[in-house]
Amino acid sequence: MERLHPRVRFVWLSVVLLLAVVAGAVSAVAQYRFTGDWWVGVAVAVVVAGVGATYTVLRYRAWRFEVQADALFIERGVLTRITTVAPFVRVQHVDSQRGPIARLAGLAEVVVYTAGSRGADVSIPGLTPDRATALRERLRELAIESESEDAV
Repeated sequence: MERLHPRVRFVWLSVVLLLAVVAGAVSAVAQYRFTGDWWVGVAVAVVVAGVGATYTVLRYRAWRFEVQADALFIERGVLTRITTVAPFVRVQHVDSQRGPIARLAGLAEVVVYTAGSRGADVSIPGLTPDRATALRERLRELAIESESEDAV
């Protein structure tokens, strides 16, 4: 099983820290308006940052994926373990994308769109751009090879 690039932890952690700052600021303003104190906002920011950092580490440890002979296999999840198997015969198209924070970290994400009614896309974050391109092309080739097979 392949793991994500370690820099994805910094991407996820930056989102958590941004959330912690916003939650802390909102709490501080609300507390200051009602009691004249603002220290509760700092406590909220510290707690959100601590819980988020712990979650980020556990999330990174849980993330794995593998390109198998007939499907893409993904394991992830901290509190609830999620195992996703996306058969290549169900793959409709494959994209790679790079958001602003991921670009700063030098990372990319591969998104696999599958035929289905609920959650019909699977994404693999935290890949280097070269690895994302190679994976996207490999998944595309495997999907084309499986077109002649029946999806059921």
